[in-house]
Amino acid sequence: MGLFSRKPKLPPTDRPPLAADERVLAWAAAGNGEGDGVVVASNLGLWLPGRGHRLGWHDILKAVWSGRELTVTPTEHVAERDGYALVADGSAETYLLLDPGELPHQVRARVTRSVAYTEHHRLPGGAARVAARRVAGVDGLTWTVRLDPGTPADDVALLAETDHLVTVARAATAPVDG
Repeated sequence: MGLFSRKPKLPPTDRPPLAADERVLAWAAAGNGEGDGVVVASNLGLWLPGRGHRLGWHDILKAVWSGRELTVTPTEHVAERDGYALVADGSAETYLLLDPGELPHQVRARVTRSVAYTEHHRLPGGAARVAARRVAGVDGLTWTVRLDPGTPADDVALLAETDHLVTVARAATAPVDG
């Protein structure tokens, strides 16, 4: 490949149903043991084979690139709280990318860029990560509390503490009027 050559365009048959303001940033053919497909990164999120919808950048808890495989761990919605969502780790999905091109870089950059605030806290009975994420097309920040594995999602005292932690974090990140 020459200095100015580009990866071929995404074949129309592999193109996901993009929104009107959505554009493809990178893509790669993938296999995950259950058939092949295409992983597509857009300005709004990640399209994974076998899913009929886009996974927003803010909905990805973790994306790990091994040099051959991309493993994506999405959020799993547990409950809606006042001003934030309680989430847990969803099932990790791993895709073998034979010619990854810019895809791993775009995934890392976009997931990282979506995080505006993150802080891990020990709690009675477990731990949780308070996070504020930027969501494409949405003003302000979207708040989540990700419970560490084994942390009970139905403990009233623990939830009162997460409510307090989000309130404190919101106050600490609120713009100051000058």
